[in-house]
Amino acid sequence: MKNLKAFGLLLLAALFGLAAAVYTAGWVSKQAGIASNRIVVAAVDIQLGSKISPQMLVTADWPSGSIPAGAFTDLNALQERVLKVSVLRGEPILEGKLAPVGTRGGLSAVIAEGKRAMTVRVNDVVGVAGFALPGNYVDVMVNTERDVGDGSRTSRQISKTVLENVLVLAVAQEAGRDDTKPRVVSAVTLELSPQDAEKLDLARSVGTLSLVLRNQIDNGPVTTAGATKQQLFGEKPAQPKSTARPVPVRTAARSKAPPEQSCVEVIHYGTRVLNCFPR
Repeated sequence: MKNLKAFGLLLLAALFGLAAAVYTAGWVSKQAGIASNRIVVAAVDIQLGSKISPQMLVTADWPSGSIPAGAFTDLNALQERVLKVSVLRGEPILEGKLAPVGTRGGLSAVIAEGKRAMTVRVNDVVGVAGFALPGNYVDVMVNTERDVGDGSRTSRQISKTVLENVLVLAVAQEAGRDDTKPRVVSAVTLELSPQDAEKLDLARSVGTLSLVLRNQIDNGPVTTAGATKQQLFGEKPAQPKSTARPVPVRTAARSKAPPEQSCVEVIHYGTRVLNCFPR
């Protein structure tokens, strides 16, 4: 009885093994029937701004129906090209990830068309404790003195956001965007339009700068008017002093009543003379 039970278990195991073998053979034959082409992929992790060399690339089989647009099939077509984004090992090299033909390597290759790169000095506080990393977006705030504008030549301290949604290109001399560990550095390079570069140059000469880290998906405009000391401590703004001179009010002079008099008529040689005397 025991032998019969053991024989049944062995037979059941053999049937399961046979079914698995048949399924595997069918799957392999099906995969072999999928058409594929060889495209160029990265052999190693490549940082943005790097000039591509043959040692960085290999070709790999890729299903013909899912080859991404802009993929390359020839290694020689990528010689001396520069990447404007980072590429991971095994990732296809696409035309959209490359700087224009003739671009030299370095940070200038990743600057968007019509933009400029400008570096500002920071510390562990200004640089958001090192969390402002390449690829992040920041606002730039300036703390300075602003004229009151009432003609008294007085100024008022104010903190104001002067630039919004600015891309961080590099921190110190590093432009890689794959590292998420905070780094305290002494300089941050920002991508700006020519007009914003002029604003930033003026802002750092008239006050102290601070970087404000933004959420990666928050690109809404900043509508604040700035903060002053009066607003910070809840004080009411002082009313401007009036420079107008007071106009004297003239009152009509009261007319004095004439004093009472006593008059005497005197006749002298036919001539009448009236003499009056006050009482």
